[in-house]
Amino acid sequence: MVNIIDNQTNLNPDEFYASLKEKLEATHNFPEDYLFKFIITNEEAKHTEIYRVFDDIKFTLNTKESKNGKYTSISINAFVLDADQVIKIYKEVGKIQGVMML
Repeated sequence: MVNIIDNQTNLNPDEFYASLKEKLEATHNFPEDYLFKFIITNEEAKHTEIYRVFDDIKFTLNTKESKNGKYTSISINAFVLDADQVIKIYKEVGKIQGVMML
């Protein structure tokens, strides 16, 4: 699992994703299962938006609600073919307002 935040907030998106691709290729043997983790407000519509990103991908899902019920942690273990697919998923989920990617 790569922490995509990883103190790289000063990079522009292209540099960030190029760096992420290098890290993914160095630390993973694709194709394989990859664990995506997200934190999002506890709105069913937001959860559905995330799930739609994974529509054509084999995955398992775990969710956990925060103590106060305001947020949900979503863990998706998905079978991905390569680093490019991982990045594509992060970019798609990143379009959803209010999602924190871990």
